[in-house]
Amino acid sequence: MSFNHFDASGNAIMVDVSQKTPTMRTAIAGALLTLKPETVQSIVSGRMAKGDVLGVARLAGIAGAKKTPDLIPLSHPLAIHHVAIEFEVDEARGTIGVMATVRAFERTGVEMEAMTAATVAALTVYDMCKGTDKGIVISDVKLHYKEGGKSGVFKRED
Repeated sequence: MSFNHFDASGNAIMVDVSQKTPTMRTAIAGALLTLKPETVQSIVSGRMAKGDVLGVARLAGIAGAKKTPDLIPLSHPLAIHHVAIEFEVDEARGTIGVMATVRAFERTGVEMEAMTAATVAALTVYDMCKGTDKGIVISDVKLHYKEGGKSGVFKRED
């Protein structure tokens, strides 16, 4: 079974996973926002003009995971069973870490869904705070962990 996204003529194709055995798949991905410390303090204290920034970002991240095949052309539509978005806030440093966990019993992994969820959650924080803080940076979007399927477990060591 080939897992190449190109056919013999070099055309982009969706990989055929129909012969793979479904297994429980889990992926955890993250992103990091760097903001002014006073912006983070306003988010935590609920003083941002646009409302509950992290609550809205959580919902956006969940929706992002579910919309991944609409955004990434060759990803497969999956029956996602679980999406969780968590935030690690450091007011003194002015950072908000986003961690997205996605689970599904499927034939292919959920890494793209987890990375999309983390990115969309981070973009939502940016959108809700850009009027107050023009210098927000989103960085370090990466896969931290994945399990399930033939390739087994991946765990980032940093």
